[in-house]
Amino acid sequence: MSQARRLAAILAADVAGYSRLMGADEEGTHERVKAHLAQLVEPKITQHRGRTVKNTGDGLLAEFPSVVEAVRCAVEVQRGMVERNAETPEDKRVTFRIGVNLGDVIVEKHDVFGDGVNIAARLEALAEPGGICVSRVVRDQVRDRLPFAFEDLGERQVKNIARPVRVFRVTPNGDVASLDILNEAPGLPNKPSVAVLPFTNMSSDPEQEFFADGIAEDMITAMSRYPSLFVIARNSSFTYKGRAVDVKQIGRELGVRYLLEGGLRKSGDRIRVTAQLVEAETGKQVWAQRYDRDLADIFAVQDEITEAVTIAIAPVIADAEQQRAMRKPPGSLDAWAAYQRGLWHLSKFTFEDSALAEKFLQSAIDLDPSFSGGYAGLAMARAQAAEFDPRGALEGRYSTGSLARRAVALDGADAEARSLLANTLWARADYGGALAEAEQALAVAPNLAYAHHMLGTTLIFSGRPKEGVAALEKSIRLDPRHPRSAVRLNHMALGLYFAREYKAAVEIAKRAIRSYPEFPNPYRWLAAALGQLGRTDEAKEALAKAIATVPASFERYVSKGVPWMRPEDHAHMLEGLRKAGWRET
Repeated sequence: MSQARRLAAILAADVAGYSRLMGADEEGTHERVKAHLAQLVEPKITQHRGRTVKNTGDGLLAEFPSVVEAVRCAVEVQRGMVERNAETPEDKRVTFRIGVNLGDVIVEKHDVFGDGVNIAARLEALAEPGGICVSRVVRDQVRDRLPFAFEDLGERQVKNIARPVRVFRVTPNGDVASLDILNEAPGLPNKPSVAVLPFTNMSSDPEQEFFADGIAEDMITAMSRYPSLFVIARNSSFTYKGRAVDVKQIGRELGVRYLLEGGLRKSGDRIRVTAQLVEAETGKQVWAQRYDRDLADIFAVQDEITEAVTIAIAPVIADAEQQRAMRKPPGSLDAWAAYQRGLWHLSKFTFEDSALAEKFLQSAIDLDPSFSGGYAGLAMARAQAAEFDPRGALEGRYSTGSLARRAVALDGADAEARSLLANTLWARADYGGALAEAEQALAVAPNLAYAHHMLGTTLIFSGRPKEGVAALEKSIRLDPRHPRSAVRLNHMALGLYFAREYKAAVEIAKRAIRSYPEFPNPYRWLAAALGQLGRTDEAKEALAKAIATVPASFERYVSKGVPWMRPEDHAHMLEGLRKAGWRET
Protein backbone atom coordinates (compact mmCIF):
# COMPACT_ATOMS: atom_id res chain seq x y z
CA MET A 1 0.00 0.00 0.00
CA SER A 2 1.46 3.35 -1.06
CA GLN A 3 1.96 6.06 1.53
CA ALA A 4 -0.25 9.17 1.49
CA ARG A 5 1.48 12.24 0.09
CA ARG A 6 0.39 15.82 -0.42
CA LEU A 7 1.73 19.31 -1.03
CA ALA A 8 1.76 21.24 2.23
CA ALA A 9 3.22 24.32 3.88
CA ILE A 10 5.31 23.26 6.85
CA LEU A 11 6.08 25.55 9.79
CA ALA A 12 8.88 24.50 12.14
CA ALA A 13 9.50 26.44 15.36
CA ASP A 14 11.85 26.04 18.30
CA VAL A 15 13.02 28.07 21.30
CA ALA A 16 16.33 29.87 20.76
CA GLY A 17 18.85 29.07 23.53
CA TYR A 18 16.56 26.47 25.07
CA SER A 19 19.38 24.55 26.83
CA ARG A 20 20.70 27.74 28.42
CA LEU A 21 17.26 28.74 29.65
CA MET A 22 16.59 25.27 31.08
CA GLY A 23 19.98 25.21 32.79
CA ALA A 24 19.24 28.51 34.52
CA ASP A 25 15.60 27.82 35.45
CA GLU A 26 14.25 24.44 34.41
CA GLU A 27 10.76 24.59 35.90
CA GLY A 28 10.18 28.25 35.09
CA THR A 29 11.33 27.83 31.48
CA HIS A 30 9.14 24.76 30.99
CA GLU A 31 6.07 26.59 32.31
CA ARG A 32 6.75 29.71 30.18
CA VAL A 33 7.24 27.68 26.98
CA LYS A 34 4.09 25.65 27.69
CA ALA A 35 2.09 28.85 28.29
CA HIS A 36 3.34 30.52 25.09
CA LEU A 37 2.48 27.45 23.04
CA ALA A 38 -0.98 27.04 24.61
CA GLN A 39 -2.00 30.71 24.73
CA LEU A 40 -0.43 32.11 21.55
CA VAL A 41 1.21 29.67 19.12
CA GLU A 42 -1.37 26.88 18.92
CA PRO A 43 -4.38 29.25 18.76
CA LYS A 44 -2.67 31.11 15.91
CA ILE A 45 -2.10 27.84 14.07
CA THR A 46 -5.78 26.95 14.42
CA GLN A 47 -6.87 30.46 13.42
CA HIS A 48 -4.90 30.14 10.16
CA ARG A 49 -6.35 26.70 9.33
CA GLY A 50 -3.25 24.75 10.29
CA ARG A 51 -2.78 21.73 12.51
CA THR A 52 -0.06 21.00 15.02
CA VAL A 53 1.58 17.78 13.88
CA LYS A 54 3.71 17.29 16.98
CA ASN A 55 5.30 19.10 19.91
CA THR A 56 9.03 18.67 20.43
CA GLY A 57 9.38 20.01 23.97
CA ASP A 58 11.17 23.17 22.90
CA GLY A 59 9.05 23.74 19.79
CA LEU A 60 6.59 22.23 17.34
CA LEU A 61 5.89 21.21 13.75
CA ALA A 62 2.71 22.40 12.03
CA GLU A 63 1.10 21.78 8.65
CA PHE A 64 -0.99 24.30 6.63
CA PRO A 65 -3.03 23.87 3.44
CA SER A 66 -2.07 27.44 2.44
CA VAL A 67 1.46 28.84 2.37
CA VAL A 68 0.03 32.37 2.74
CA GLU A 69 -1.66 31.36 5.99
CA ALA A 70 1.55 29.67 7.21
CA VAL A 71 3.58 32.86 6.75
CA ARG A 72 0.84 35.02 8.27
CA CYS A 73 0.77 32.70 11.26
CA ALA A 74 4.57 32.89 11.64
CA VAL A 75 4.56 36.70 11.58
CA GLU A 76 1.66 36.97 14.05
CA VAL A 77 3.38 34.55 16.42
CA GLN A 78 6.61 36.57 16.40
CA ARG A 79 4.73 39.84 16.88
CA GLY A 80 2.75 38.28 19.72
CA MET A 81 5.94 37.09 21.40
CA VAL A 82 7.31 40.64 21.40
CA GLU A 83 4.25 41.76 23.37
CA ARG A 84 4.34 38.76 25.72
CA ASN A 85 8.05 39.28 26.48
CA ALA A 86 7.74 43.03 27.06
CA GLU A 87 7.70 42.77 30.86
CA THR A 88 9.87 39.64 31.18
CA PRO A 89 13.52 40.05 32.24
CA GLU A 90 15.79 39.57 29.25
CA ASP A 91 17.55 36.52 30.70
CA LYS A 92 14.20 34.73 31.11
CA ARG A 93 12.59 35.61 27.77
CA VAL A 94 11.44 32.78 25.51
CA THR A 95 12.18 33.60 21.87
CA PHE A 96 11.16 31.44 18.92
CA ARG A 97 12.93 30.82 15.63
CA ILE A 98 10.63 29.86 12.75
CA GLY A 99 11.18 28.27 9.34
CA VAL A 100 8.51 27.87 6.64
CA ASN A 101 8.75 25.69 3.53
CA LEU A 102 6.36 24.43 0.86
CA GLY A 103 6.90 20.90 -0.39
CA ASP A 104 5.66 17.39 -0.99
CA VAL A 105 5.35 15.45 2.28
CA ILE A 106 4.49 11.94 3.45
CA VAL A 107 1.54 12.14 5.83
CA GLU A 108 0.81 9.96 8.86
CA LYS A 109 -1.71 10.55 11.65
CA HIS A 110 0.73 12.07 14.12
CA ASP A 111 3.67 13.04 11.89
CA VAL A 112 4.83 14.18 8.48
CA PHE A 113 8.05 13.25 6.71
CA GLY A 114 10.14 14.14 3.66
CA ASP A 115 12.47 16.82 2.31
CA GLY A 116 9.68 19.41 2.62
CA VAL A 117 9.76 18.91 6.39
CA ASN A 118 13.55 18.65 6.63
CA ILE A 119 14.04 21.94 4.76
CA ALA A 120 11.58 23.72 7.08
CA ALA A 121 13.61 22.48 10.06
CA ARG A 122 16.87 23.68 8.48
CA LEU A 123 15.33 27.10 7.74
CA GLU A 124 14.24 27.37 11.37
CA ALA A 125 17.83 26.69 12.47
CA LEU A 126 19.07 29.48 10.17
CA ALA A 127 16.59 32.04 11.55
CA GLU A 128 17.67 34.59 14.13
CA PRO A 129 15.94 34.57 17.55
CA GLY A 130 12.57 36.21 16.92
CA GLY A 131 13.08 35.80 13.17
CA ILE A 132 11.51 33.90 10.29
CA CYS A 133 13.31 32.26 7.35
CA VAL A 134 11.51 30.88 4.31
CA SER A 135 12.52 29.03 1.17
CA ARG A 136 12.48 30.57 -2.28
CA VAL A 137 9.30 28.74 -3.27
CA VAL A 138 7.53 30.26 -0.24
CA ARG A 139 8.79 33.76 -1.09
CA ASP A 140 7.65 33.37 -4.72
CA GLN A 141 4.16 32.23 -3.62
CA VAL A 142 3.44 34.95 -1.06
CA ARG A 143 5.40 38.09 -2.00
CA ASP A 144 2.53 39.66 -4.01
CA ARG A 145 -0.10 38.59 -1.45
CA LEU A 146 1.40 39.78 1.82
CA PRO A 147 2.75 43.22 2.81
CA PHE A 148 6.13 41.90 3.98
CA ALA A 149 9.65 42.33 2.63
CA PHE A 150 11.95 39.36 1.97
CA GLU A 151 15.68 39.81 2.34
CA ASP A 152 17.70 37.42 0.17
CA LEU A 153 20.29 35.62 2.33
CA GLY A 154 21.66 33.62 -0.61
CA GLU A 155 22.02 29.90 -1.15
CA ARG A 156 22.90 27.71 1.85
CA GLN A 157 24.07 24.11 1.89
CA VAL A 158 22.14 22.41 4.70
CA LYS A 159 22.44 19.05 6.38
CA ASN A 160 20.94 16.00 4.59
CA ILE A 161 19.64 18.09 1.65
CA ALA A 162 21.42 17.39 -1.66
CA ARG A 163 20.94 20.80 -3.29
CA PRO A 164 21.60 24.25 -1.79
CA VAL A 165 18.54 26.01 -0.40
CA ARG A 166 17.84 29.67 -1.30
CA VAL A 167 16.98 31.37 2.00
CA PHE A 168 14.96 34.54 2.58
CA ARG A 169 14.46 36.42 5.85
CA VAL A 170 10.95 37.81 6.38
CA THR A 171 10.83 41.48 7.36
CA PRO A 172 7.30 42.23 8.64
CA ASN A 173 8.20 45.82 9.69
CA GLY A 174 5.95 48.20 7.78
CA ASP A 175 8.70 50.84 7.55
CA VAL A 176 10.68 48.71 5.13
CA ALA A 177 7.94 46.79 3.36
CA SER A 178 8.41 49.02 0.32
CA LEU A 179 11.91 47.61 -0.13
CA ASP A 180 10.43 44.65 -2.03
CA ILE A 181 11.31 46.56 -5.21
CA LEU A 182 15.00 46.07 -4.50
CA ASN A 183 14.84 42.31 -4.09
CA GLU A 184 16.61 40.21 -6.67
CA ALA A 185 13.42 38.73 -8.06
CA PRO A 186 10.60 41.33 -8.16
CA GLY A 187 6.99 40.35 -8.66
CA LEU A 188 5.07 40.73 -11.90
CA PRO A 189 3.46 44.15 -12.40
CA ASN A 190 -0.26 44.49 -12.98
CA LYS A 191 0.06 45.00 -16.75
CA PRO A 192 1.91 43.24 -19.60
CA SER A 193 5.63 43.28 -18.84
CA VAL A 194 8.49 42.72 -21.27
CA ALA A 195 12.29 42.71 -21.34
CA VAL A 196 14.15 43.06 -24.63
CA LEU A 197 17.31 40.98 -24.46
CA PRO A 198 20.44 41.94 -26.45
CA PHE A 199 20.13 40.75 -30.02
CA THR A 200 22.84 38.27 -31.05
CA ASN A 201 25.33 39.22 -33.75
CA MET A 202 25.50 36.10 -35.94
CA SER A 203 27.80 37.72 -38.51
CA SER A 204 31.54 37.22 -38.75
CA ASP A 205 31.87 41.01 -38.74
CA PRO A 206 32.36 42.21 -35.12
CA GLU A 207 31.26 45.72 -36.11
CA GLN A 208 27.70 44.40 -36.43
CA GLU A 209 27.67 43.98 -32.64
CA PHE A 210 26.82 47.67 -32.33
CA PHE A 211 23.98 47.39 -34.87
CA ALA A 212 22.56 44.40 -33.00
CA ASP A 213 22.72 46.29 -29.69
CA GLY A 214 21.22 49.36 -31.34
CA ILE A 215 18.19 47.52 -32.68
CA ALA A 216 17.44 46.06 -29.26
CA GLU A 217 17.87 49.42 -27.52
CA ASP A 218 15.60 51.30 -29.93
CA MET A 219 13.03 48.57 -29.43
CA ILE A 220 13.11 49.30 -25.70
CA THR A 221 12.79 53.05 -26.32
CA ALA A 222 9.86 52.58 -28.70
CA MET A 223 7.92 50.19 -26.48
CA SER A 224 8.49 52.34 -23.38
CA ARG A 225 6.28 54.97 -25.00
CA TYR A 226 3.21 52.77 -24.58
CA PRO A 227 1.48 53.46 -21.23
CA SER A 228 -0.09 49.99 -21.35
CA LEU A 229 3.30 48.23 -21.22
CA PHE A 230 5.81 47.73 -18.41
CA VAL A 231 9.21 47.68 -20.12
CA ILE A 232 12.51 46.85 -18.39
CA ALA A 233 15.25 49.37 -19.19
CA ARG A 234 18.28 48.62 -21.35
CA ASN A 235 20.81 48.75 -18.53
CA SER A 236 19.12 45.84 -16.76
CA SER A 237 18.18 43.63 -19.72
CA PHE A 238 21.66 44.06 -21.25
CA THR A 239 23.28 42.50 -18.17
CA TYR A 240 22.42 39.17 -19.83
CA LYS A 241 24.50 39.93 -22.92
CA GLY A 242 26.76 36.99 -23.79
CA ARG A 243 25.36 34.82 -20.98
CA ALA A 244 23.69 31.45 -21.46
CA VAL A 245 20.78 31.89 -19.04
CA ASP A 246 17.45 30.05 -19.03
CA VAL A 247 14.52 32.26 -20.05
CA LYS A 248 12.59 31.18 -16.96
CA GLN A 249 15.41 32.44 -14.74
CA ILE A 250 15.57 35.78 -16.56
CA GLY A 251 11.83 36.19 -16.24
CA ARG A 252 12.01 35.59 -12.49
CA GLU A 253 15.02 37.85 -11.95
CA LEU A 254 13.59 40.80 -13.92
CA GLY A 255 9.98 40.23 -12.91
CA VAL A 256 8.56 40.05 -16.45
CA ARG A 257 6.14 37.78 -18.22
CA TYR A 258 7.60 38.06 -21.72
CA LEU A 259 11.07 38.19 -23.23
CA LEU A 260 11.92 39.46 -26.70
CA GLU A 261 15.08 37.95 -28.14
CA GLY A 262 16.56 37.84 -31.61
CA GLY A 263 19.59 37.95 -33.83
CA LEU A 264 21.14 39.82 -36.73
CA ARG A 265 23.06 38.46 -39.73
CA LYS A 266 24.67 40.64 -42.42
CA SER A 267 25.56 39.46 -45.91
CA GLY A 268 26.87 42.09 -48.29
CA ASP A 269 24.40 44.96 -48.35
CA ARG A 270 21.58 42.83 -46.99
CA ILE A 271 20.64 42.24 -43.39
CA ARG A 272 18.43 39.59 -41.80
CA VAL A 273 16.85 40.20 -38.40
CA THR A 274 15.05 37.41 -36.56
CA ALA A 275 12.99 37.96 -33.42
CA GLN A 276 10.82 35.87 -31.15
CA LEU A 277 8.62 36.58 -28.18
CA VAL A 278 8.78 33.99 -25.38
CA GLU A 279 6.58 33.50 -22.35
CA ALA A 280 9.18 33.40 -19.58
CA GLU A 281 7.30 31.19 -17.13
CA THR A 282 6.79 28.32 -19.59
CA GLY A 283 9.46 28.98 -22.20
CA LYS A 284 6.72 28.81 -24.85
CA GLN A 285 7.26 30.76 -28.06
CA VAL A 286 4.39 33.20 -28.49
CA TRP A 287 5.45 34.91 -31.71
CA ALA A 288 8.34 34.79 -34.20
CA GLN A 289 9.26 36.59 -37.39
CA ARG A 290 12.13 37.08 -39.83
CA TYR A 291 12.95 40.28 -41.71
CA ASP A 292 15.21 40.50 -44.78
CA ARG A 293 16.05 44.05 -45.75
CA ASP A 294 18.65 46.23 -47.38
CA LEU A 295 21.02 47.57 -44.76
CA ALA A 296 19.70 51.07 -45.37
CA ASP A 297 16.30 49.96 -44.05
CA ILE A 298 17.55 48.95 -40.60
CA PHE A 299 15.42 51.55 -38.83
CA ALA A 300 12.30 50.47 -40.74
CA VAL A 301 13.00 46.96 -39.49
CA GLN A 302 13.03 48.30 -35.95
CA ASP A 303 9.62 49.93 -36.49
CA GLU A 304 8.10 46.75 -37.90
CA ILE A 305 9.33 44.52 -35.10
CA THR A 306 8.20 46.96 -32.44
CA GLU A 307 4.73 47.26 -33.94
CA ALA A 308 4.30 43.49 -34.34
CA VAL A 309 5.49 42.65 -30.84
CA THR A 310 3.36 45.24 -29.09
CA ILE A 311 0.28 44.03 -30.96
CA ALA A 312 1.10 40.43 -30.00
CA ILE A 313 1.54 41.00 -26.25
CA ALA A 314 -0.85 43.90 -25.65
CA PRO A 315 -3.75 44.09 -28.12
CA VAL A 316 -5.33 46.83 -26.05
CA ILE A 317 -2.73 49.29 -27.28
CA ALA A 318 -3.50 48.76 -31.01
CA ASP A 319 -5.14 52.20 -31.27
CA ALA A 320 -2.49 53.94 -29.18
CA GLU A 321 0.35 52.65 -31.35
CA GLN A 322 -0.94 54.60 -34.36
CA GLN A 323 -0.11 57.78 -32.45
CA ARG A 324 3.29 56.74 -31.19
CA ALA A 325 6.16 59.13 -31.77
CA MET A 326 9.33 57.27 -32.52
CA ARG A 327 12.59 58.85 -31.48
CA LYS A 328 14.35 60.45 -34.44
CA PRO A 329 17.06 58.02 -35.65
CA PRO A 330 20.62 59.19 -36.29
CA GLY A 331 21.41 60.42 -39.77
CA SER A 332 24.11 57.87 -40.46
CA LEU A 333 25.20 54.46 -39.27
CA ASP A 334 28.62 55.80 -38.36
CA ALA A 335 27.03 58.25 -35.94
CA TRP A 336 24.83 55.44 -34.65
CA ALA A 337 27.83 53.21 -33.97
CA ALA A 338 29.61 56.04 -32.15
CA TYR A 339 26.49 56.63 -30.08
CA GLN A 340 26.30 52.93 -29.17
CA ARG A 341 29.94 52.87 -28.13
CA GLY A 342 29.35 55.92 -25.94
CA LEU A 343 26.38 54.28 -24.22
CA TRP A 344 28.41 51.13 -23.60
CA HIS A 345 31.07 53.10 -21.74
CA LEU A 346 28.41 55.11 -19.93
CA SER A 347 26.86 51.91 -18.57
CA LYS A 348 30.11 51.08 -16.74
CA PHE A 349 29.47 53.98 -14.31
CA THR A 350 33.11 54.83 -13.65
CA PHE A 351 34.91 58.15 -13.96
CA GLU A 352 37.26 56.79 -16.64
CA ASP A 353 34.48 55.27 -18.75
CA SER A 354 32.46 58.48 -18.47
CA ALA A 355 35.39 60.30 -20.10
CA LEU A 356 35.53 57.72 -22.90
CA ALA A 357 31.77 58.00 -23.33
CA GLU A 358 32.13 61.76 -23.82
CA LYS A 359 34.65 61.13 -26.61
CA PHE A 360 32.37 58.78 -28.56
CA LEU A 361 29.23 60.84 -28.00
CA GLN A 362 30.95 64.01 -29.17
CA SER A 363 31.95 62.04 -32.27
CA ALA A 364 28.30 61.11 -32.83
CA ILE A 365 27.37 64.82 -32.72
CA ASP A 366 30.18 65.71 -35.14
CA LEU A 367 29.05 63.02 -37.58
CA ASP A 368 25.36 63.94 -37.35
CA PRO A 369 24.57 67.33 -35.74
CA SER A 370 20.83 66.69 -36.22
CA PHE A 371 20.76 63.57 -34.00
CA SER A 372 19.25 64.53 -30.64
CA GLY A 373 20.50 61.37 -28.97
CA GLY A 374 24.11 62.49 -29.34
CA TYR A 375 23.48 65.68 -27.33
CA ALA A 376 21.40 63.86 -24.72
CA GLY A 377 24.05 61.17 -24.37
CA LEU A 378 26.87 63.70 -24.01
CA ALA A 379 24.88 65.62 -21.39
CA MET A 380 24.34 62.38 -19.47
CA ALA A 381 28.05 61.53 -19.67
CA ARG A 382 29.03 64.91 -18.22
CA ALA A 383 26.43 64.70 -15.48
CA GLN A 384 27.65 61.23 -14.61
CA ALA A 385 31.29 62.32 -14.51
CA ALA A 386 30.25 65.05 -12.07
CA GLU A 387 29.02 62.40 -9.61
CA PHE A 388 32.61 61.14 -9.29
CA ASP A 389 34.48 64.44 -9.20
CA PRO A 390 33.32 66.70 -6.35
CA ARG A 391 35.69 69.49 -7.42
CA GLY A 392 33.79 70.06 -10.62
CA ALA A 393 30.37 68.69 -9.75
CA LEU A 394 28.48 71.98 -9.88
CA GLU A 395 30.16 73.07 -13.11
CA GLY A 396 29.54 69.62 -14.57
CA ARG A 397 25.82 69.79 -13.78
CA TYR A 398 25.47 73.26 -15.23
CA SER A 399 27.35 72.40 -18.43
CA THR A 400 24.75 69.77 -19.28
CA GLY A 401 22.06 72.44 -19.63
CA SER A 402 22.89 73.68 -23.14
CA LEU A 403 23.34 70.11 -24.40
CA ALA A 404 20.00 68.99 -22.94
CA ARG A 405 18.22 72.05 -24.39
CA ARG A 406 19.75 71.35 -27.80
CA ALA A 407 18.54 67.75 -27.67
CA VAL A 408 15.01 68.87 -26.72
CA ALA A 409 15.00 71.45 -29.51
CA LEU A 410 15.95 68.77 -32.05
CA ASP A 411 13.41 66.25 -30.78
CA GLY A 412 10.72 67.38 -28.37
CA ALA A 413 9.67 63.73 -27.96
CA ASP A 414 13.10 62.73 -26.62
CA ALA A 415 12.13 61.88 -23.05
CA GLU A 416 15.72 61.16 -22.06
CA ALA A 417 16.71 64.69 -23.10
CA ARG A 418 13.84 66.22 -21.14
CA SER A 419 14.88 64.20 -18.08
CA LEU A 420 18.41 65.55 -18.42
CA LEU A 421 17.05 69.07 -18.72
CA ALA A 422 15.08 68.41 -15.51
CA ASN A 423 18.38 67.40 -13.87
CA THR A 424 19.97 70.71 -14.87
CA LEU A 425 17.01 72.77 -13.63
CA TRP A 426 16.89 70.85 -10.34
CA ALA A 427 20.60 71.54 -9.78
CA ARG A 428 19.77 75.26 -10.01
CA ALA A 429 16.91 74.81 -7.50
CA ASP A 430 14.38 75.57 -10.26
CA TYR A 431 12.00 72.95 -8.90
CA GLY A 432 9.00 74.09 -10.93
CA GLY A 433 10.92 73.90 -14.20
CA ALA A 434 12.44 70.53 -13.30
CA LEU A 435 9.03 69.04 -12.41
CA ALA A 436 7.54 70.31 -15.66
CA GLU A 437 10.30 68.69 -17.74
CA ALA A 438 10.13 65.40 -15.82
CA GLU A 439 6.36 65.27 -16.24
CA GLN A 440 6.66 65.99 -19.98
CA ALA A 441 9.22 63.19 -20.25
CA LEU A 442 6.83 60.78 -18.56
CA ALA A 443 3.98 61.88 -20.83
CA VAL A 444 6.13 60.76 -23.77
CA ALA A 445 7.73 57.69 -22.14
CA PRO A 446 5.79 56.48 -19.09
CA ASN A 447 8.28 53.66 -18.46
CA LEU A 448 11.48 55.71 -18.63
CA ALA A 449 13.34 55.02 -15.38
CA TYR A 450 15.40 58.22 -15.59
CA ALA A 451 12.26 60.37 -15.87
CA HIS A 452 10.85 58.79 -12.69
CA HIS A 453 14.28 59.34 -11.10
CA MET A 454 14.25 63.07 -11.83
CA LEU A 455 10.60 63.41 -10.82
CA GLY A 456 11.35 61.72 -7.49
CA THR A 457 14.53 63.70 -6.85
CA THR A 458 12.85 67.01 -7.55
CA LEU A 459 9.85 66.19 -5.38
CA ILE A 460 12.12 65.24 -2.47
CA PHE A 461 14.22 68.40 -2.60
CA SER A 462 11.19 70.64 -3.11
CA GLY A 463 9.60 69.50 0.17
CA ARG A 464 7.50 66.51 -0.94
CA PRO A 465 9.72 63.62 0.19
CA LYS A 466 7.13 60.83 0.47
CA GLU A 467 5.92 61.40 -3.09
CA GLY A 468 9.52 61.57 -4.23
CA VAL A 469 10.47 58.26 -2.61
CA ALA A 470 7.53 56.58 -4.37
CA ALA A 471 8.74 57.89 -7.75
CA LEU A 472 12.27 56.65 -7.04
CA GLU A 473 10.89 53.23 -6.10
CA LYS A 474 9.21 53.13 -9.53
CA SER A 475 12.48 54.17 -11.17
CA ILE A 476 14.42 51.33 -9.55
CA ARG A 477 11.66 48.83 -10.31
CA LEU A 478 11.76 49.75 -14.01
CA ASP A 479 15.57 49.49 -14.13
CA PRO A 480 16.74 47.49 -11.10
CA ARG A 481 20.30 46.94 -12.35
CA HIS A 482 21.15 50.38 -13.69
CA PRO A 483 24.54 51.61 -12.41
CA ARG A 484 22.92 54.92 -11.46
CA SER A 485 20.99 53.03 -8.79
CA ALA A 486 23.74 54.33 -6.49
CA VAL A 487 22.31 57.83 -6.89
CA ARG A 488 18.70 56.66 -6.75
CA LEU A 489 19.22 54.70 -3.54
CA ASN A 490 21.03 57.67 -2.01
CA HIS A 491 18.17 60.00 -2.90
CA MET A 492 15.68 57.51 -1.46
CA ALA A 493 17.67 57.46 1.79
CA LEU A 494 17.70 61.24 2.10
CA GLY A 495 14.02 61.43 1.11
CA LEU A 496 13.14 59.06 3.94
CA TYR A 497 15.38 61.09 6.25
CA PHE A 498 13.59 64.32 5.27
CA ALA A 499 10.28 62.53 5.98
CA ARG A 500 11.58 61.66 9.48
CA GLU A 501 11.43 57.92 8.66
CA TYR A 502 14.88 57.35 10.08
CA LYS A 503 14.76 53.56 10.42
CA ALA A 504 13.82 53.16 6.76
CA ALA A 505 16.51 55.70 5.81
CA VAL A 506 19.10 53.57 7.61
CA GLU A 507 18.00 50.42 5.73
CA ILE A 508 18.17 52.11 2.30
CA ALA A 509 21.49 53.81 3.03
CA LYS A 510 23.00 50.48 4.10
CA ARG A 511 21.71 48.87 0.92
CA ALA A 512 23.32 51.61 -1.16
CA ILE A 513 26.62 51.20 0.69
CA ARG A 514 26.62 47.42 0.23
CA SER A 515 26.16 47.86 -3.50
CA TYR A 516 28.40 50.90 -3.99
CA PRO A 517 30.90 51.11 -1.08
CA GLU A 518 32.99 53.82 -2.76
CA PHE A 519 30.08 56.21 -3.28
CA PRO A 520 30.43 58.75 -0.43
CA ASN A 521 26.96 60.26 -0.07
CA PRO A 522 25.02 57.36 1.53
CA TYR A 523 27.44 57.30 4.49
CA ARG A 524 26.44 60.87 5.31
CA TRP A 525 22.72 60.07 5.41
CA LEU A 526 23.36 56.85 7.32
CA ALA A 527 25.29 58.83 9.96
CA ALA A 528 22.56 61.48 10.21
CA ALA A 529 19.72 58.93 10.48
CA LEU A 530 21.59 56.87 13.09
CA GLY A 531 22.28 60.08 15.00
CA GLN A 532 18.56 60.89 15.05
CA LEU A 533 17.83 57.38 16.33
CA GLY A 534 20.35 57.76 19.14
CA ARG A 535 22.50 54.87 17.86
CA THR A 536 25.62 56.83 18.69
CA ASP A 537 28.37 54.25 18.16
CA GLU A 538 27.08 53.22 14.75
CA ALA A 539 26.51 56.87 13.84
CA LYS A 540 30.09 57.81 14.66
CA GLU A 541 31.42 54.97 12.54
CA ALA A 542 29.28 56.01 9.56
CA LEU A 543 30.29 59.65 10.05
CA ALA A 544 33.98 58.73 9.95
CA LYS A 545 33.45 56.89 6.67
CA ALA A 546 31.40 59.75 5.24
CA ILE A 547 34.29 62.13 5.85
CA ALA A 548 37.10 59.77 4.86
CA THR A 549 35.64 58.36 1.63
CA VAL A 550 35.74 61.65 -0.29
CA PRO A 551 36.58 64.54 2.08
CA ALA A 552 35.91 67.20 -0.55
CA SER A 553 32.41 65.84 -1.12
CA PHE A 554 31.60 65.94 2.59
CA GLU A 555 32.94 69.49 2.85
CA ARG A 556 30.88 70.66 -0.10
CA TYR A 557 27.60 69.17 1.06
CA VAL A 558 27.93 69.86 4.78
CA SER A 559 29.93 73.01 5.33
CA LYS A 560 29.23 74.88 2.13
CA GLY A 561 25.89 73.42 1.13
CA VAL A 562 24.57 72.87 -2.39
CA PRO A 563 22.07 74.98 -4.39
CA TRP A 564 19.54 72.17 -4.80
CA MET A 565 19.00 71.64 -1.05
CA ARG A 566 16.58 73.93 0.80
CA PRO A 567 18.00 75.69 3.89
CA GLU A 568 15.57 73.91 6.21
CA ASP A 569 16.59 70.50 4.82
CA HIS A 570 20.26 71.39 5.14
CA ALA A 571 19.67 72.36 8.78
CA HIS A 572 17.83 69.08 9.36
CA MET A 573 20.80 67.17 7.93
CA LEU A 574 23.24 69.06 10.17
CA GLU A 575 21.09 68.26 13.20
CA GLY A 576 21.47 64.54 12.56
CA LEU A 577 25.19 64.83 11.86
CA ARG A 578 25.74 66.74 15.11
CA LYS A 579 23.97 63.97 16.98
CA ALA A 580 26.34 61.57 15.21
CA GLY A 581 29.31 63.50 16.61
CA TRP A 582 30.11 66.01 13.87
CA ARG A 583 31.35 69.40 14.98
CA GLU A 584 31.85 72.50 12.85
CA THR A 585 35.46 73.58 12.56
